[in-house]
Amino acid sequence: MKQFSGSARLFTVLAAMTIFLFPARVFAEEPGYSVGLGFEFASGKYGTGIRTDSLYVPFTAAVYPTERLDFSLEIPFVYQSTSAVVAGQFMGMQGQPAGTGSVMAAMVGSGMGSGPMTSASAASVGNSQYGLGDVKLKAGYVLYTEERYIPAIRPNVYVKFPTADKNRFLGTGAFDGGFAVELTKWFGDWFADGEVGYTLQGKSSVVAVKDYLYYYAGGGYQLTDRLRPMLLVKGSSPTVEGASSLLEARLRVRYQLTEHTGIDGYLAKGIAQGSPDYGTGLAIYYEF
Repeated sequence: MKQFSGSARLFTVLAAMTIFLFPARVFAEEPGYSVGLGFEFASGKYGTGIRTDSLYVPFTAAVYPTERLDFSLEIPFVYQSTSAVVAGQFMGMQGQPAGTGSVMAAMVGSGMGSGPMTSASAASVGNSQYGLGDVKLKAGYVLYTEERYIPAIRPNVYVKFPTADKNRFLGTGAFDGGFAVELTKWFGDWFADGEVGYTLQGKSSVVAVKDYLYYYAGGGYQLTDRLRPMLLVKGSSPTVEGASSLLEARLRVRYQLTEHTGIDGYLAKGIAQGSPDYGTGLAIYYEF
């Protein structure tokens, strides 16, 4: 079957946003809002033979026109200690609005490791890079609220804009889009949460990207009114040609400081070769 062009893929995602997320009479008179600032660190070789340390600092703004509908915009600053990989799609705080991303291994091996690498030359592959990352717009809608035997069902879609400098390997230089379904179910103070989705990646001149399936699944316990720890695993099929799948385990804790302010943190351990060896993150958010 003939593959879609980049514009056709983007149109598909935008069409899905329109169909699933804009029911009649969708806007409330008093929408809610939130803003958040995160800080994440990850370190790994990603199959390249070169260790890369990465920082991801996203600012997120979200609006909730109704109790079911949400829109969010993520604007990240990224840093990586080498040019062996491209700052990518799997590093964000899982469950935060518009949170996507880890570091993603890229293409064109140069004899410096066993895995795929970027098109950086041997002379420049060790150079550090930093700057604006790719901006992401996300929308979600609670299609079905939780009942006794049925979980809450929330489809969501996102579009990634190529605002990062591809020449510094901070992004792929292409539009991406994705869609997913999240399921959540409470059992008293225990809860289970999971999501499965698919990303359509635009053609890139710096990495041999491919479309991929992504997912996470986990559960936790409402320890107090303010404190909620959980364990989860997250991963994806290979995101670029020649790379391995991604898989990591996370211990995550959310703490509600005040009525409007919360903290979300995690520790991560990579399981698959394409994932970071280890990582950590902390975000603070304010709802009003």
